Amino acid sequence: MVGLPYDCLANPLGAVRLTFEKAVGPGSDPAALDGKDWGAADLFRQFLFDDGGLSQVNPFPDVFFSSQLLMRVPLLNPSTIKWVMPNTLVRFRGMIQDMLGNEYYVGAYKDGDKWRTNKFADVSQCPVDASSDMRIWERRLLYCVPVPGQNSWVEPSHEAMKNVYANSISPQREKRQREDDATMTDVDMVEAGHHALEDSPNFKKMKVATEGNSSNSSLVPVDRNSFPCLVKIYDFSEPDMKLNDVFEFVGVFTFDPDLTVGRDDNDELTENFCEDASVSLPPTKVPRLHCVVHRKLGFGDFLRSPQLELTPCAIKEVREALLGHLTAVLGNDRVAAQYVLLHLLSRVHARVDSIAVGKLSLNLTCFNKESASVFGNNLKRAIENLLPFTERLPLTIDDLNTVSLAPKKDYSTNRLVSGILQLAEGSHLTIDETPLQSGTLNSTGVENARILKNMMESQKVEYDFTYYKMEMAADVQLLILSEGKSNILPADLILPFHPSSVDSTLGVDEEMLKSWRWYLATMKSLCHSIEPHMQKVVEDDLVAARQADRSLGSQEFSRWLTMGRLMSISFGETCLSMEHWQMVKELERLRKERL
Repeated sequence: MVGLPYDCLANPLGAVRLTFEKAVGPGSDPAALDGKDWGAADLFRQFLFDDGGLSQVNPFPDVFFSSQLLMRVPLLNPSTIKWVMPNTLVRFRGMIQDMLGNEYYVGAYKDGDKWRTNKFADVSQCPVDASSDMRIWERRLLYCVPVPGQNSWVEPSHEAMKNVYANSISPQREKRQREDDATMTDVDMVEAGHHALEDSPNFKKMKVATEGNSSNSSLVPVDRNSFPCLVKIYDFSEPDMKLNDVFEFVGVFTFDPDLTVGRDDNDELTENFCEDASVSLPPTKVPRLHCVVHRKLGFGDFLRSPQLELTPCAIKEVREALLGHLTAVLGNDRVAAQYVLLHLLSRVHARVDSIAVGKLSLNLTCFNKESASVFGNNLKRAIENLLPFTERLPLTIDDLNTVSLAPKKDYSTNRLVSGILQLAEGSHLTIDETPLQSGTLNSTGVENARILKNMMESQKVEYDFTYYKMEMAADVQLLILSEGKSNILPADLILPFHPSSVDSTLGVDEEMLKSWRWYLATMKSLCHSIEPHMQKVVEDDLVAARQADRSLGSQEFSRWLTMGRLMSISFGETCLSMEHWQMVKELERLRKERL
């Protein structure tokens, strides 16, 4: 009798098993599948990304497909984990904070005359017998965290995600008769729809496992700003995964309360293949996600529709509106607003030796505690509304002497302990020096000051591995607020801040914010070049500037070229024009008048 089709959202493990059974027929050797995908990943890619669903040719006719897209998959976060069911398909967006190495597991085993698989599951279902016919496979462990400084507008609301989940989970479930049904109930799809979540067996299992650890029913009793996830990667061949990358992982969310209790010392097979990292990260504290599909995320992936048409007129209008908003935020200081706009568009787009090409750090001076509390806070809120990842670091002598800025390896737990400067690419960091008073730096303070200086100059952060230090490339927009020129942080640009008024009505329409976010993301991604005739103009101007001021060097010339590029892309142009070059020169003239 033909059973019900599998639901890729509610019963992904059933779909995995089906594709495995199709790939491994009677007499087949599963050794051919070692380290390979047998079609499961393709199945989920088609389900998630092919906009056609059942209208497409379906290579797996027994698997239920629909026209639901990636956004129909529940997003795993501190709010949704209270009602997302184990063994269902979820998404997790986060930064790779640590790479924990690889883990061995029983990937396939023989059950009678039939091969079965444990892929994308935490617990092996095969008899614990070292002589059993099985295949040992390997998977990579990634410790991922929410992107540091992620702002609230990035994720959909809790209620919106709950509605997506309720509408997505199908009441269909897999019906499979096996001798060991009792051991396979955790793999069956959880029925949802007409039953309350609290009535489901898996919810009760979670509640029992977490009872005593938390006063609520949350699976993971952690702070909302610290919600890690242990992501397990299969069939890995991508060398581009590295620390601090931001990824969206789609996979099977698993929760096995048995992993929270001590294992039997006689369980030799389990002990041999149990990874230390998994033991020290129990599922009651760190949820597991067995990844079937993943993709690297950029600024644009965090934007919501509608997007604007990319026309010169539309870009100019959005630019002028954003510049007007920044001018109001900065007390009607339009010069400062123009520099802040260029600063927000900057990114490291190339590296030549130790030089990070494209960075444009900005030091706004003439701030004190009072003005920082007004204009500094206004600017902080404005940047938070524009960029997905923003952090603020108030700088004091005590902070420099005590905080951990750079990540450090803890060999007792074999974990990388995060530091304040472990940030995702494209993050924005505002450093407020106005609380800084005179004092003495200890050895930690001196080291922290050196780390900050190195990041400002080369966009690199030294990771401390005790026996050696390793420089990791960064791409963080750095803004410094200080009373005078910062003696600790050598910014690319120093601009005295001259406000003339305080605007108390800085409210912005949500649609306008969306257009500004789209503008910044799209303009930042533009490629840029300088035509030969403009190269000659720029070279002549640089030579003339050097003749007028012998103190000018390569750093100033590089900064002017960066500003020329940023000025062009701020108008949506990919080539430097005479008009935009003249605007850069005029802006620099106005800045120097303030120094």
